[in-house]
Amino acid sequence: MSKKLGLRSAIYAVLIIVALIYLVPTFSKELPEWWSNILPKEKVKLGLDLQGGMQLILEVEAAKAVEAEVERVMEDIKDDLRNEKIRYLDLKRNGATGIDLTLIRDEDMASFEALKNSLYSDYDMEKGEKTEKGQVIRLNMNQTAIQQMMKTSTDQALETIRNRIDQFGVNEPDITAQQNNRILIQLPGIKDPDRAIKLIGKTAQLEFKLVDEANSVEEAIKGNIPAGDEILYEVTVDPESGRTQKSPYLLKKHTSLTGKYVTNASVKLDNYGESYVSLEFNSKGARIFENITGENIEKRLAIVLDDNVYSAPVIKDKISGGKAQITGRYTTDEARDLAIVLRAGALPAPVIILEQRTVGPSLGKDSISQGINAMILGGALVVFFMVVYYGLSGLIAVLALFLNTLFIMAGLAFFGATLTLPGLAGIILTIGMAVDANVLIYERIREELRNGKTLRAAVEAGYERATVTIIDSNLTTLITALVLFQFGTGPVKGFAITLTIGLVANFITAIYITRVIFDYLVINLKWKKISI
Repeated sequence: MSKKLGLRSAIYAVLIIVALIYLVPTFSKELPEWWSNILPKEKVKLGLDLQGGMQLILEVEAAKAVEAEVERVMEDIKDDLRNEKIRYLDLKRNGATGIDLTLIRDEDMASFEALKNSLYSDYDMEKGEKTEKGQVIRLNMNQTAIQQMMKTSTDQALETIRNRIDQFGVNEPDITAQQNNRILIQLPGIKDPDRAIKLIGKTAQLEFKLVDEANSVEEAIKGNIPAGDEILYEVTVDPESGRTQKSPYLLKKHTSLTGKYVTNASVKLDNYGESYVSLEFNSKGARIFENITGENIEKRLAIVLDDNVYSAPVIKDKISGGKAQITGRYTTDEARDLAIVLRAGALPAPVIILEQRTVGPSLGKDSISQGINAMILGGALVVFFMVVYYGLSGLIAVLALFLNTLFIMAGLAFFGATLTLPGLAGIILTIGMAVDANVLIYERIREELRNGKTLRAAVEAGYERATVTIIDSNLTTLITALVLFQFGTGPVKGFAITLTIGLVANFITAIYITRVIFDYLVINLKWKKISI
């Protein structure tokens, strides 16, 4: 029996030591260099309500992602019709999710239908009116594809925003998807909210387009825009006067190269100390860029980001090696932020800010202070009651209570969870539930002692009979906490995290660790009586 007791004691001692190790980074300002190489270095994260910072709720305009997908499919259909030698008169958008195609020859109908079934199964096809010029065919994206596209665009936006924030350098951000294509972003401790908002909301759709130098931009501004062209502007700000100047460009609508081929973007300095962004393309992008520059020497290639022209340099020679530059009058932060969004990728659809809330650090300090005061007051009252009512056994319960709190904090550090104000409430609730388990055990032991059993027999019977009741009551609460954690967001999730960890810790401390202490007293020290 003593060997089993020693083994159990060793196991629980190891658990306590591991918990203390996980909490060292949280309470120690400086750690030795060797610590980070072999031991945990993650601190207990504080939520927005405790640390201060900014909260945003964004809505992804997923419908525009669907429209962009239809535009892309139209370009693919053009290429496929050309490759299959299917003659057509017109190809244009029909609403947000439809495409109208006018075939010239009736005999091409079967070929196109086979093409559609093979490559564009997400679209339903129906015949429209037949005219002298040809047969109109309508393609409409089906509802399943639309819903999937909208969900995918939200997921991609969330991942892109997370990558941008990680590169921006915000510690412990909380980014979660919500219903209705919304994203919740919490940025604890952020010092420049405006810069973060610009970084998060930038669509970052990078495009390379040829400048139409055969037609007059002045005539296009008057309304005479050639077919297949568009007018975009380069916006420059005079650093001395602050005046903004817009320079128009007449560009080909066709995008020669997009940012999806960019593998890296970094900030560099030119010979004059000016910042610029250096781009690197993957192998396919490098081939496309080499072909574009090789076929358009002495022409201008505009670099467009979110429909704004950043520069339009003249192509002097074929550019190989898969590298390009975006130049302009950037500050270091502007160039760095531009490089971040290009590395992280473009958002699949624009996002709009539905809610913006800033929490000051002083409010966070007050929340921490009040929460800790509540824990201290509640804990002190529980300790007082247990010691007065149960004596030495009450002190054993208090020790279990202390270890329970230790395991909760270590669990937060181990799982990388965030401690929030509702999380503090969960800890306080767990304290009450932990004591409740000890009360059930002690009352059962008292009952056995009143029936004339020895202390050792009473302890064994008390733990065996009370354990089933404790597990049943805690298990139902644990199931509820897991449901809250799975489906809750924000404060609800913060509460569920500490409650879940606390309930598991309660099993260990109230049932097993206190049992080891009692067994040591009655078996090894052979106590015949104990205040309970």
